[in-house]
Amino acid sequence: MAPAGGRCRRSSSPFAAPISTLLLLLLLVHGARSFYLPGVAPEDFTKGDELRVKVNKLTSTKTQLPYSFYSLPFCRPAKIVDSAENLGEVLRGDRIENSPYVFKMREPKMCNVLCRVNLDTKTAKEFKEKIDDEYRVNMILDNLPLVVAIRRLDQESPTIFQLGYHVGFKGQYSGSKEEKYFIHNHLAFTVKFHRDLQTDAARIVGFEVKPYSIKHEYEGKWAEDKTRLTTCDPHTKRTVINSNTPQEVDDKKEIVFTYDVDFQESDVKWASRWDAYLLMSDDQIHWFSIVNSLMIVLFLSGMVAMIMLRTLYRDISKYNELETQEEAQEETGWKLVHGDVFRPPMSSELLCVYVGTGVQFFCMILVTMLFAILGFLSPSNRGGLMTAMLLLWVFMGLFAGYASSRLYKLFKGTEWKKIALRTAIMFPGIVSAIFFVLNALIWGQKSSGAVPFGTMFALVFLWFGISVPLVFVGSYIGFKKTALEDPVKTNKIPRQIPEQAWYMNPAFSILIGGILPFGAVFIELFFILTSIWLNQFYYIFGFLFLVFIILIITCAEITVVLCYFQLCSEDYLWWWRSYLTSGSSAVYLFLYATFYFFTKLEITKLVSGALYFGYMLIASYAFFVLTGTIGFYACFWFTRLIYSSVKID
Repeated sequence: MAPAGGRCRRSSSPFAAPISTLLLLLLLVHGARSFYLPGVAPEDFTKGDELRVKVNKLTSTKTQLPYSFYSLPFCRPAKIVDSAENLGEVLRGDRIENSPYVFKMREPKMCNVLCRVNLDTKTAKEFKEKIDDEYRVNMILDNLPLVVAIRRLDQESPTIFQLGYHVGFKGQYSGSKEEKYFIHNHLAFTVKFHRDLQTDAARIVGFEVKPYSIKHEYEGKWAEDKTRLTTCDPHTKRTVINSNTPQEVDDKKEIVFTYDVDFQESDVKWASRWDAYLLMSDDQIHWFSIVNSLMIVLFLSGMVAMIMLRTLYRDISKYNELETQEEAQEETGWKLVHGDVFRPPMSSELLCVYVGTGVQFFCMILVTMLFAILGFLSPSNRGGLMTAMLLLWVFMGLFAGYASSRLYKLFKGTEWKKIALRTAIMFPGIVSAIFFVLNALIWGQKSSGAVPFGTMFALVFLWFGISVPLVFVGSYIGFKKTALEDPVKTNKIPRQIPEQAWYMNPAFSILIGGILPFGAVFIELFFILTSIWLNQFYYIFGFLFLVFIILIITCAEITVVLCYFQLCSEDYLWWWRSYLTSGSSAVYLFLYATFYFFTKLEITKLVSGALYFGYMLIASYAFFVLTGTIGFYACFWFTRLIYSSVKID
């Protein structure tokens, strides 16, 4: 293998397009933060209009198992009505239902008695378990989630908002070492609104709560609505301002649930009402880390591309200047294996299936990100991202079938229907098997995160009713097209591969190849994992798209470089190696997910741990298919390019 040398004309030209693309993407990144298309149309409320609060699932970062609000003995309305939910919401475990909390616009209420609950051993145990696991109660008003405002000691720092309030807390009475459980039974709601000065109509722009625990007392016997509390009475202007006399959770205890509601006028306009929710506490670190990561990867990619262009230009010029057969025979390097380089690999059918699946993933992610950048998948559209990804996966089956059958025809295959069926069934089948096991575990925990049978049927219909036929259509179109011709002819007898240096060992070079693509995404991966497993919003899709572009460039370049070194050492078995080189980044992704589990999460239950590793295994498998396909196509294009550039006798 000759060292890089010689002069390469116009070596900087390949960077013109990526640089202009990156400048455009940076503009998108800058704009993606403030621009989004809301998930619902604005609703105007006049004074006295009824505002109905909806309740959503109970969530915990310790168990990752959502539960329906009414799985605990909270106050219930006369009739519980489920809200219509999209596919993404059901898969996320959202269960949106009506609640007994009813407000009237711009009419504050104090010490509203909701109901009284008498605990027994069973209900007390249920509350205690949820308090132990730090479950939070989620509510919705006018499509805005309920948040708890946490103001920092540093006055200049922005207020942080946490989704939902804790069911309760653990503590000790003064002078006692015994730990007790206390419930948040008094909620002080604040509804923020933006008023139109001309029409006097108002739009809701904020929904906050301060939860308190108070042991309510009253005179005489309990008489539902007519009971007057002595601990919280609007007539005597006595309000709940602290949890100094908390309500204990135990057998035979009586809990009175109450709430206040206050209305505050706000300067925040309806279109900007999500901005405060989406503000990340480590905003500067986030931006700096990603930009830093991108610059490092861009620099490495630039260096790699320069070396490749210079070396290849010299090689091709040298090979084409050889005049005599003797000189050609003395030459070593990638030209020597021209008669074997396009020989179909072992398990070529499986490679076709994986390449087709990777194309399907690539198209799905690309379109999803474009929609997200334009704001169609904003957090206000709950479940929109997951629904969009599922539907796009189904419809991109057309491209999967096309890609797999085109490659299959290049390998002189004839049974295109068999390849189409395997492409349509293999990846979704493996994922479905893991998902079914995980879903059974969630069912066993009686969690609302378990996918109902009706939704299961809908998913199976999307797979077999739409995706599978589209894969067959794509395969038919791809197979009917004329097969690609190899730039050089393949010898009948395979050439013997010489003994390779230790650093060209397949396992070593494959694992080395996965480091750079993983390095391109691992900073962003931290924020994605945090949003998924710590119940935070993820919204910087502009940056994510930029990282995705960098990932594509990195996967392509590292695979091409290692493929070039492989061919120079007269090893022509590049087909599978190119796929596995960039695909090995999925190994690092899973290892990082394991590191994240032990350092950032507080999951202690076996089922919750199984859920985490099960879902991360699916994510890593999908990442393997995606990055492997990018690397394969880069190498495929590269080998065809270099072997069509030299004169072969």
